[in-house]
Amino acid sequence: MPPKGDAMLNIRELYHSSNGDRWYLARDPDAGRVFVKHQANPPSGGHIAEIEIGAFLNQGNGPEHQELLRLIGTLAEETRAPKEVRGRRRNRKGRLRPASLGSSPS
Repeated sequence: MPPKGDAMLNIRELYHSSNGDRWYLARDPDAGRVFVKHQANPPSGGHIAEIEIGAFLNQGNGPEHQELLRLIGTLAEETRAPKEVRGRRRNRKGRLRPASLGSSPS
């Protein structure tokens, strides 16, 4: 369950630990801000912290960090190239070579 008081935020749960801690990816559309919201488990007080993405990723390499990195990685999944670049060759640096004049893409 997302933390209370977040009616104006877009929230997606990233990870919940066996001890009850929860991490959410949150976005405030009005402020254009994206951050991680951590809700501590009730026995430890249930405190809520908002952590900037960079600071969160620099805190460690736990499963909550790995899940955020996995989610970010889904944004860069390889998709089919647009029709105008299919069949064009890449140079040694991996960049597309300029299209030849008068030739049509494959």
